[in-house]
Amino acid sequence: MARTPNGGHRYPRSARLNETLREVIAEELVRIDDDRLAFVTVTQIDVDNELNRAIVYFDSLGGEESDADILATLEEHRRRMQSSIARQIRTKKTPILQFRPDDVIRSAERIDNILRADRSGRFDDSGADATADVTAGVTADAAVADDET
Repeated sequence: MARTPNGGHRYPRSARLNETLREVIAEELVRIDDDRLAFVTVTQIDVDNELNRAIVYFDSLGGEESDADILATLEEHRRRMQSSIARQIRTKKTPILQFRPDDVIRSAERIDNILRADRSGRFDDSGADATADVTAGVTADAAVADDET
């Protein structure tokens, strides 16, 4: 780990712990022989300050359609992953893992699609606005996100 000249770390403990947990969980997902988790990527971990809970954000090639199946599968293997964490890191507590799909990546994909459509020209050959459907989808997603908060 990187240390400053006075012996401290360059980044906070929570950031180091989040990264270590991400690595341990990713390694454990490789060890788990379950085809339903074959294309799952751990994108981010958020651990609360008391180390009681850790939210594991994931993404997969299956997209939103496969989220329910992946969540159920990750929950099946949650205890195995937590015991792997307990063996590999030195903390007083092992956080309880909760799994959530990473909506940030999906939102970024939608924005990228809008920008690509805008660059390729707003109008298709028939003169219809090519970005209207994509923009409507993003607006609907934003409304759903506002309702959830």
